[in-house]
Amino acid sequence: MTSLSALTLPDHTQLPDSDGTFVKNWQEHPQSILLTDSIKLVLEELHPDSQYCIGQDLGIYWRLTDPLEKGAEAPDWFYIPNVPPTLEGKTRRSYVLWKEYVAPLIVIEFVSGDGSEERNNTPPSQGEGGNVGKFWVYEQAIRVPYYGIYEVAKAQVEVYHLVDNIYELMQPNERGHYPIAPMGVELGIWQGFYQNAELPWLRWWDAQGNLLLTGDERAEVERQKRERIVEKLRSLSAEQLNALGIDLEMLD
Repeated sequence: MTSLSALTLPDHTQLPDSDGTFVKNWQEHPQSILLTDSIKLVLEELHPDSQYCIGQDLGIYWRLTDPLEKGAEAPDWFYIPNVPPTLEGKTRRSYVLWKEYVAPLIVIEFVSGDGSEERNNTPPSQGEGGNVGKFWVYEQAIRVPYYGIYEVAKAQVEVYHLVDNIYELMQPNERGHYPIAPMGVELGIWQGFYQNAELPWLRWWDAQGNLLLTGDERAEVERQKRERIVEKLRSLSAEQLNALGIDLEMLD
C-alpha cells in the first residue's frame, strides 16, 4: 500500500523558480511596477486582512511534468485574491495551484513578438514535446476569469472574460476601458510619461473613470495643491494672515 507521504505533491520550495529565460524587453519591469503600485490602495480596501498576492513573472504550477518547469506558466502580471502573501514566513518562489486551489482573478501578458504565443490555444493532446498554448492553459486548465493581452507596439490591450468555461473577448466601454467587476476597476491604455519613457502604458481606472495614481503621482498632486494654497495665502495682507493665525515666515 502506498503511504500518504509518497503521494505528497511538491510545494513552492521544491519546484524551480525560473526556466532560465531572459525578460523579453526592458519595458516589462516598469510596466509591472506601474500596475502594482497604482492598484495597491484598491487591494488594501478589498483585503483589509492583507490576504492577496500579486505575481510578476512568477511561475504558476498547474501540472507535474518532466522537466518540472514545463508544468508552469509565468504571466507577466497577475493577482490572486484571498491567499496569504507569504507561506510560513517565506516569500513565494512560485504559485502552486494544487496546494492552494485558488486561481488568479486576472493574468496579464505583455506581448514582445507578434502575439501568437499569448493567443496560442493548443491543448495537451496536440502539443509537440509537451508544449501547451498559454491561452488554453489560462482558459481550460487554470481557468482565470480575466485574461489581458497587452501590446505596447500597437497601443492596445485585449481582455478576455471566462463565461461558461470559454473565453469571450470583451468589448470596451464608452471610455475605451475594460471593467474588471470583482475589483471595481477598469483596465485600459494611457498615453503618458512614466519611468523616463513616453509610451502607451497599461493602467487602471476606477469605476467612475478616474485614473488610479501611483504613490509618486499622488505625492506630486499633493505638492501642487500645497503650492496653490501657499500662493493664495501670499496674496493676502499681513492683517488677513494674522487673523488666520498664520505667520508670514511660515510661507517661506
